[in-house]
Amino acid sequence: MIGNNTVLEARDLTRTYRRGNEHICALDGVSLSIQRGDFVSFMGPSGSGKTTLINLLGCLENPTTGELDLVGRSIFGGGTFLNEKALTKIRREIYGYIFQNFYLVPTLTVRENVELPLAFYNKSGARGESERLLTMLGMEHRMNHLPSQISGGEMQRTAIARALVNSPDILLADEPTGNLDTKRSGEIGEVLQDLNRNTGLTIVMVTHNPELAKLGGRQIEMRDGKAYESCDRTIFLRRTT
Repeated sequence: MIGNNTVLEARDLTRTYRRGNEHICALDGVSLSIQRGDFVSFMGPSGSGKTTLINLLGCLENPTTGELDLVGRSIFGGGTFLNEKALTKIRREIYGYIFQNFYLVPTLTVRENVELPLAFYNKSGARGESERLLTMLGMEHRMNHLPSQISGGEMQRTAIARALVNSPDILLADEPTGNLDTKRSGEIGEVLQDLNRNTGLTIVMVTHNPELAKLGGRQIEMRDGKAYESCDRTIFLRRTT
């Protein structure tokens, strides 16, 4: 049983892939807990397992072995997995996702892109919520622009507003500044830090950017499918025997 303040708990998560006759271990027995209000940054070179881990934590992939509890509910474990319908509901209601590529619909305005997830809910007040978020993110003057008419940093702010429009418990950000220059990366980093500090939103982020990673209250380094958290000393986050 996880504590009342724990939103995610992973135990001995592994993920292996088959490539021809070879088995690739992308994640090797990682265990960790994420508390409500944490801002956790995962860093590591390509192939270290960080994107695989965030995909498992975000219910975008199934682990090969291991267990995952989400807000006190078992998602993976004991050889059983939730079906796709249940996982889709969890993704919609619990998570907000930000990716390196903005994935904006080019024929929709900024506001319409933000409101798109609400189409699955038939919620009233969609316009008001999208405008509130865009104003909070400094995008009030761009609401009726198309993606082709705004900058990369503004595209990512739009993507952040879209990720927040369903009031998620957890925001997952996979290389959120990977397509941005240094100035815009810093701006997006400040947005995420402000969201965490001012609203208590739990943020789990993957980044190659060490300066961006420092904005998180916790930094976890991924190497060869294993996770190491920086604190008073390096902690090896995997199963013990």
